[in-house]
Amino acid sequence: MHIPDGFVSTPVAAAGCVVAAGCIAYAVKATNEKMGEKQIPLMGVSAAFIFAAQMLNFPIAGGTSGHLIGATLAVILLGPWAGVLIMTCVLGVQCLIFQDGGLFALGANIFNMGIVASFVGYYVYRGGSWLFGGQRQGKLVVAGLAAWFSVVVASVACALELGISGTVPLSVALPAMVGIHALIGIGEGLITAAVLSLV
Repeated sequence: MHIPDGFVSTPVAAAGCVVAAGCIAYAVKATNEKMGEKQIPLMGVSAAFIFAAQMLNFPIAGGTSGHLIGATLAVILLGPWAGVLIMTCVLGVQCLIFQDGGLFALGANIFNMGIVASFVGYYVYRGGSWLFGGQRQGKLVVAGLAAWFSVVVASVACALELGISGTVPLSVALPAMVGIHALIGIGEGLITAAVLSLV
């Protein structure tokens, strides 16, 4: 789902940067107000784990591969705004050091995987947890479903950006992205539930 340079138009890239910058600025403020010093190391450990987990790819149909995004895991552990900051750090390092995703498209990538995935995962998890009450097994199932939804909705956002940019027709990008990421989301959900069961 990492968009490389040249795949989004200048207006789409600029809009992604503006939205991402605004959300990151608010996330810094919200995290400073709500989190104590004891939680800051957990943010660092979470970012390191998500970064390492994203390096492990698993095969998907058609010779493609997928990897853990990790946004849902981060927001379940630390909340949505901390999740945005964690994902921003991970995506920034991947872009600047490993050339995974373009610098020009960094705002769009942060929007898709850092903001959309974080908030979709957070609200699906909260809503599902409310339905299951305090049952541990129910919460793990909901966490897996929330992770799946976060991946699929983020892939829809990515397909829309590619379609608006004229890179690929939306009629091609949307089914291709959602189809592949629906499979990737299964792995994401299983890994998220497994990690939470250990934590």
